[in-house]
Amino acid sequence: MGWHGYLALWCGVFGTLALLGYGRSLAGMTRAQRTVRVMGRIERVREPRHGSSQKDGIPVVVSFHDPSTGREFTVTNDDEHGERVTTAWKGREIGVRYPRGRPHAFRFTSDLWGDRYGLGWPNFAVFLIYAGLVVIAAIDWGWPWALLGFGVPWTISGAFYLPQNARAMSRRIDTLTSTAPVQGRVFAVLKDVSTDEDGHTHTSHTPVVTFTTHEGTAVTAYCTSGLPDPVGSYGRDVTIHYASADPAVFTPDLAAEHRSRTSDIAFSVLALLIGVAAVVVGAVMV
Repeated sequence: MGWHGYLALWCGVFGTLALLGYGRSLAGMTRAQRTVRVMGRIERVREPRHGSSQKDGIPVVVSFHDPSTGREFTVTNDDEHGERVTTAWKGREIGVRYPRGRPHAFRFTSDLWGDRYGLGWPNFAVFLIYAGLVVIAAIDWGWPWALLGFGVPWTISGAFYLPQNARAMSRRIDTLTSTAPVQGRVFAVLKDVSTDEDGHTHTSHTPVVTFTTHEGTAVTAYCTSGLPDPVGSYGRDVTIHYASADPAVFTPDLAAEHRSRTSDIAFSVLALLIGVAAVVVGAVMV
């Protein structure tokens, strides 16, 4: 079987999978579409123990209602139930997903409506078909076609992502500076030890801060950046800048936020230029 035969087989297999996926989505039969999605409410927050693992998340008690029966369920995140809770306060809403009729199989999520149509795998299959066509075009017509095949979608996605990302970063900093800061405290530093394939041991430390907003909300949160010497930060008093509309958006270091915005925009511009360069070189060589 030649290259074109392999391409036909490749496109046929993944095209069939894509069509099946899109068909199931149109019929409302995907797992994502059969998932119940409700908003829960944090009823109680417990402080993580100093020196424990950050993998468990902040211990919380959450209540939610099953819309099909009207029953209220009160659950905890003691076991693995979806995403870790890294920022919590009493009364905060949190997304809960579970299979229809099985509320005890709940999973916490920060993006309640993400992939609600179950199109993730069909879209990935279409991408693999496109990648196969680009590879064959490069083999049959020369490598400049691979540059075009790679550069065109890369440039289009970069052109959309760059302004959106810049606006998002600007909005984040604006919200962080619009409210007067408050005092917080590092009351725990979580520790995790892992070993890689070569037998090397790696240790990570995650400070946990607590602060009370001007509105009286007591927030407990992982502080993964912005604190110098996180290993020795236990018991340290810190100044917290936060967004009054969403205390989950906070930082102990505004200067680091500005540096992050600059570096993130610079990286996005570089990525866009790489795509543009690939399109220009490919077009000239063709």
